[in-house]
Amino acid sequence: DIGSVAWCGDNSDETHPVAQKQANELGLYDMSGNVFEWCNDWHGEYSSSAISNPKGAESSSSRVQRGGWSDGASNCRVSYRNGSNPGCRNHNLGIRLAL
Repeated sequence: DIGSVAWCGDNSDETHPVAQKQANELGLYDMSGNVFEWCNDWHGEYSSSAISNPKGAESSSSRVQRGGWSDGASNCRVSYRNGSNPGCRNHNLGIRLAL
């Protein structure tokens, strides 16, 4: 149930502090939704052949962003990707820190 673990356009119109929803099955909070996340990959078409960890385009005018709350639940998933200019400053765009 996406509504129990994530903020998205179906249940919110703003970002929220971390851990306001339930943790996912791995015990992690806010891994889906709440903000779009910047990715290091350049935005572009993927290869048509099967590949693990695709990198996208070699270069582009935009970087990949994934997930996010401003979209409905169907786009509140890590496999949803869009592109945005690297100079973009937006209230619904962030990063995920990993250790």
